[in-house]
Amino acid sequence: QVQLVESGGGVVQPGGSLRLSCAASGFTFTRYAMRWFRQVPGKEREVVATIFNTYMPTRYAHSVKGRFTISRDNAKNTVYLQMNSLKPEDTAVYYCSNGAGYWGQGTQVTVSS
Repeated sequence: QVQLVESGGGVVQPGGSLRLSCAASGFTFTRYAMRWFRQVPGKEREVVATIFNTYMPTRYAHSVKGRFTISRDNAKNTVYLQMNSLKPEDTAVYYCSNGAGYWGQGTQVTVSS
């Protein structure tokens, strides 16, 4: 069955960095674009970054452009989200998705002094 397992969240001070990982299994990873989303209570889940399974360029939400970097390792069936210069407004639960209706359990990121 399809599994997406996020990890790497935690508590970090403003200006700090975190690297999230999403380990995928149960589907042909190389056939799918992968996305990171985030959600805060009371708000809709928003897409943060997209990486395609082709040579199309990655895409980012305006709010994270220049600070976050999405990447993938097809040999490890894993997608990453490097988050730098974190701000309190980046606090959310972060999820990965393969766009086929599957989601991981999420990993909490808290940016606070």
